[in-house]
Amino acid sequence: MQGSDRADRRHIIRFGTERDFALFTRLLGKGGPAISRSGFYPVQPLHNIRAISVPLRSPAKLASLPFVHSIEPDIRIRVHHALPRKRSVTQNAGIVKQAPRIPWGIKHIRAPLAWRKSQGDRIRIGVIDTGADYSHPDLRHCLSRGVNVLNRQLLPIDDNGHGTHIAGTIAAFTLQKGIIGVAPQAIIHPVKAFDHQGGAFVSDIISGIDWCVRNGVDIINMSFGMKTYSKALEDAVLNAYREGVIIVASSGNEGKQADVDYPARFKQVIAVGATTRKGRIAPFSNSGKKIDIYAPGEKIVSTWLRGQYHELSGTSMATSHVSGVIALMLARRPDLRPRQVKTILSRHARMILKPGKRMGGAKEIHALRAVSAVMAKS
Repeated sequence: MQGSDRADRRHIIRFGTERDFALFTRLLGKGGPAISRSGFYPVQPLHNIRAISVPLRSPAKLASLPFVHSIEPDIRIRVHHALPRKRSVTQNAGIVKQAPRIPWGIKHIRAPLAWRKSQGDRIRIGVIDTGADYSHPDLRHCLSRGVNVLNRQLLPIDDNGHGTHIAGTIAAFTLQKGIIGVAPQAIIHPVKAFDHQGGAFVSDIISGIDWCVRNGVDIINMSFGMKTYSKALEDAVLNAYREGVIIVASSGNEGKQADVDYPARFKQVIAVGATTRKGRIAPFSNSGKKIDIYAPGEKIVSTWLRGQYHELSGTSMATSHVSGVIALMLARRPDLRPRQVKTILSRHARMILKPGKRMGGAKEIHALRAVSAVMAKS
């Protein structure tokens, strides 16, 4: 989605020192004459990378100033779902006539067998997405305090559906009609950074990451991507990684080999590709050596707006499976660091096969093996 002319001129200005950043934001807060004439409003502070995002007509004029470290465009970014929404599944439809239902992808990765060992108890997951439906009966138990970075005065209520779908795969739970997610005792913190059309600025993502780090989440799920590199986004990811936050991101849905979207391409992130019901790499999924792990992403049924259920395909859906499995692992070993988690997932995954040969080291996540490996080392 393209932004308006005004939105397209947004830039991220980074400052060389904490002192310069604090001084500049303080001046903006006071609305001093020199600042207000520059047309910098509205301003979004990005504390974790010492930056601000502003509409800016002439970035070159500021780039040479001694207190400015760098300036880059504030790029638009979109959530990842590959295929058209084939069907909406209401509460009267077949999937919820018998309760509760475990979607095929969750069975496929052997999560129900892992529930005897862990259900993700109290692990906190920040889902940076379109928000969540707090009224959905399958999500009421798991949705906790979040943030709406688009409007801090509002709750992170989902007006698109994508974020609610992701939350359901991770942690849905019901004893009645509905579905169960990978880690039914985990806690979801919705971070609404995307609008009703599934679009956001990089600065919104950075703000969401900052909120997650400041509020002590264990995992960040990022089911979105872009082709353009952003130094600001990379530094925000690096800051979260250094704080021990495990970051999981979708690789993209163009069906390309050796091509992964950002932020999944960053080495601090667990990059996720999608598989089909047959355990093969989905035709829409990006693939190659840069993918750390694959997970079910084809025709995934999960929670939707207004108490409904929906079927979507994409690497977004695969990413939510991986975040759920990591929650199962952390519930048994909360001291695991991001690099350890990535290693365990890879070592204890299932090899993806092509007819007659292995798929070049490609691996699909296996919840039971991963949780058992964590418990064996504890």
